[in-house]
Amino acid sequence: MPELVVDFITSLDGYASAEGWPGWWGLEGPEYLAWLGESPEADHLVLMGATTYRLMHGFTEDGEPGTDVLGGMDKVVFSRTLTGPLEWQNSTLVAGDAATAVREMKSQGDRSMRTIGSLTLCRSLLEAGLVDRFRVVMFPVITGATGAERIYDGYPDVGLDMVDSRTFDGQIQLVEYVPTILDGPPGT
Repeated sequence: MPELVVDFITSLDGYASAEGWPGWWGLEGPEYLAWLGESPEADHLVLMGATTYRLMHGFTEDGEPGTDVLGGMDKVVFSRTLTGPLEWQNSTLVAGDAATAVREMKSQGDRSMRTIGSLTLCRSLLEAGLVDRFRVVMFPVITGATGAERIYDGYPDVGLDMVDSRTFDGQIQLVEYVPTILDGPPGT
């Protein structure tokens, strides 16, 4: 059965972006960019919401390092506000319920999927029990004063079992987990 990987890039304090900071907080190093260039899960279908679609498409048009590979990837964009056809190549628009569509793709398809950004989409897919793995890349900054888009606000309590970790450029940490939604704190 195809798997679904939720992919987040975050500051240490859990923000997806920060006011005035460049992509990757300006700290992307050669090891990290090389790993991105290897296109981990390049064969996975990329899932995103409308906001991330607009942002990432803009990054690729502006030549942001490491984003050029996204153009050639197949993307499914979940949105009730965008209209098709989408201008970014290899993008398909789905206006219906994302959890229903992803559940169908997992049960009837043969292609694994991954997300990019798309905080609301990721939360809804987790709550629907569709996420097989979380991959979080943490950059060594705390953006408490300028941070925007707190990633985990509104999430249920989730237990995480680590399945992989890696350090890039001596400072960027990648961790991968299998998530389990909890009914309450462990041991209660």
